[in-house]
Amino acid sequence: MSDMSAQVTNSSHLIEAERVVKNFRVMDGLRGGHLIQAVSDVSFHIDQGETLAMVGESGCGKSTMGRLILRLLVPDSGVVRFEGRDLAGMNDSELLQTRRRMQIIFQDPYASLNPRMSVYQIIAEPLVTHRVFKSKKETEARVRQLMAMAGIRPEHINRYPHQFSGGQRQRIGIARAIALNPKLLVCDEPVSALDVSIQAQILNLLYDLQKEMGLTYLFISHDLSVVRYVSDRVCVMFLGKVCEVGETEEIFANPLHPYTTFLLEAAPKPDPHMRKEKKALLTGEMPSPVNPPDGCRFHTRCPYTMDICRHEAPAMKRTGTRQVACHKEG
Repeated sequence: MSDMSAQVTNSSHLIEAERVVKNFRVMDGLRGGHLIQAVSDVSFHIDQGETLAMVGESGCGKSTMGRLILRLLVPDSGVVRFEGRDLAGMNDSELLQTRRRMQIIFQDPYASLNPRMSVYQIIAEPLVTHRVFKSKKETEARVRQLMAMAGIRPEHINRYPHQFSGGQRQRIGIARAIALNPKLLVCDEPVSALDVSIQAQILNLLYDLQKEMGLTYLFISHDLSVVRYVSDRVCVMFLGKVCEVGETEEIFANPLHPYTTFLLEAAPKPDPHMRKEKKALLTGEMPSPVNPPDGCRFHTRCPYTMDICRHEAPAMKRTGTRQVACHKEG
C-alpha cells in the first residue's frame, strides 16, 4: 500500500464524521467574495444496516454533508471515514474501489438521468465503468436483474427518460445506484419531487432493498413524516451545526433541543381536529451562514436563550441514548 493510503481505524461504524468543516467562497463583485459556512464542526456516525435521517430546513448543510461523506466534496478540516478509513487519505485507485461501495440517489429524477441514454445504458454505466463483466451478455443480464429489483418493466429497457413519469425515473436512478452492490446509499431527498402516492411506493422499495441487500442509508430530508417512517435514528441540523442526535421514536416523543421541538410542531398534522391547535412560532432574526452569530447559532430565535447562549457555543452532550447541543440541557 502506498504512502497515501488511508489510515485504518478499528471502529465498528460504517461511516464516521469527526469535526467536519466545509466553507464555500461566494464571489461578490470586486471585493473578493465572502465565505458561507455550510458545515461547521459536525460529528456523527452511521452503523452498518441502519438508516440515519439528517433533517433541517433548507440551507442547514445536510446535502453538503452527504456529498462530503461520498467525497464528492473534500472537507476543509475534520475527517470522514468509511469502514474505518479516512477518505481524504485515499489515492485515486483506492478511491475508485471505495466508490463501488457508496452511491447516491438524487433528489430530482428529471435532472439526474442523461436524456440521451436509454434505460439499459444508464443502469449499465457503473458496470461498464468498473469493468464488472467481460461480455455484453453478462452486463445485459445484470441490467435486467436490477430492473426487476427496482420494479421497472423489462420491455422498457430501450426507452429513454422522457418516456417515463417521475416515479419511474426515480426507480431507474435507484437501479443504477444499487448496480455495484454498495454498502452505503446517500438518499438526498429522494421522494420530495414525487406525488404522495408515488412517494410511498419508492419508500417501500428502498425498505425492501435495504432488507434484501443489507444496505445502509443516510436519508436526507425535510419531511418529518417520511423521516419517522424510514429512519432508525435522526440527526437534526441548524445552520451547519448538529443540534440533536437520537433514536427516531425518542426524538419524536420527547425532543430535547428547542429547534427540534419547533420542527416537530411545524409539521402538518393529518388529524383535522389538531389543525386548530396553537403552535409556538419561531421569532427573532434568521441568522446568516455568511455571518453566523456567536455562541449558539439558534439563540437569536430561541425562547429559552440565556446569557451563556450568546457567547459560548454549546458542546454536544450525551443524555441517555441521546446527544444534544444545548445549554438548557446542561
